[in-house]
Amino acid sequence: MTRGVLTAGALALSLLVSGCVAGTSSQGVAVADDQPFEGEVEFWTINLKKNYSDYITGLIGEYQKQHPKVTVKWVDVPGQESATKLLAAVASGDVPDAVNISSLDLGRFAPSLAPLDEHFTPADLADFQPNLVEPLRVDGKLYAVPWYNGGAPVAMYRKSVVAKADFDETAPPKSYDEALALADKVYGATKVNGMNAIPDHNALRYYGIELLSDDKKTATFNTPEAVAILEKFKKSYDAHGIAPGAVSKDIRNLPQTLDNGQIAFKATANAAELLNIQKNAPEVYQDLVVTEPVRMSTGGFLLLAQQAFAVPNASKHKKAAAEFIKFFTNGTNQLAFCKIVPIYPSTVSSTKDPFFAGSAGEDPMAVARSVIVKGLPELEYTPIGTAKDAELGELLSEEVRAFLTGTKSAKEALDTAEKRWNDALA
Repeated sequence: MTRGVLTAGALALSLLVSGCVAGTSSQGVAVADDQPFEGEVEFWTINLKKNYSDYITGLIGEYQKQHPKVTVKWVDVPGQESATKLLAAVASGDVPDAVNISSLDLGRFAPSLAPLDEHFTPADLADFQPNLVEPLRVDGKLYAVPWYNGGAPVAMYRKSVVAKADFDETAPPKSYDEALALADKVYGATKVNGMNAIPDHNALRYYGIELLSDDKKTATFNTPEAVAILEKFKKSYDAHGIAPGAVSKDIRNLPQTLDNGQIAFKATANAAELLNIQKNAPEVYQDLVVTEPVRMSTGGFLLLAQQAFAVPNASKHKKAAAEFIKFFTNGTNQLAFCKIVPIYPSTVSSTKDPFFAGSAGEDPMAVARSVIVKGLPELEYTPIGTAKDAELGELLSEEVRAFLTGTKSAKEALDTAEKRWNDALA
């Protein structure tokens, strides 16, 4: 569940969907696959030129110095056209040679992507977090290489409020059950709503509920355990531990937020949300204590998505694309990007820099950065895994909202959601 990502840097989290390498020689003759460092490289980005032009052009300049026979042409395209553009390219056969793709789209595009195993040796992958590489394999083959992600989640608590409920920041809630208990206790002590989480598909995954069958064709979340989870949240919702506006369809602009001081904490959030609070509600920001978030039943942290680079199968310059990807995603270049936009690297070496590994102090953002980097090896990327993930998530949320507001029972909501998922997947 991703909510409220509004800053310019955070906007890049959803719009950086890019990258392509095309290779022809300066005479217009196609470069052979065994000559990866010759020709023109056309590199696409999405909505980066306005805010990150210096970073991109700097990398292009450095790469061209290292490889004098390469000319890099940078093309920046509107974010709304990114998926459509890639689909059209695949359909026409005139594809980019390297493309930045969201992990959410990997299942959708995998049939049109080239396996990268022959181009990326174990040594080439050694600096990447293994837990970020493995989810990019399909049927044992590597179809993409990690670039960046939103980082491990953090929890944020308003000290002045939760202190009245005997909150101990050295022992924050470790599960959603503990978070619900704290939310109810906070409201009882302060009349401030505890949090605004609902039992959507991501919350169900925290409890270990499997959403789909292995073949991705049948919903599997409609279980007695899921019914019990929904009823736990309903109990807290009725007791005002969960804010009334948590059922709003506009999840980017909920009525009760940390920003406006109408909830006490978020049990799981991303760094971009923290930056929004720092900018829009500095008095709230100064009142925050940042800790580890709640954990999944597996003990890890849920990663909703990551950005990665892939090579379309129709590319005639796969080696050239792979070599450019290696450069663009190396630890040094990822670190430099992380310093100008609130994202987190997929490379271990980047996290060793003082920017991430230095003393956090008491500033909430610095503490968050330390918590996030510490949690990177524990990230678990477990998408629904279909071409309709966003649609399916909203279908379940609609039924959950109906249950929380008293229109349906938990079982009725799950029954309806199950049917709607199966119909959508048929």
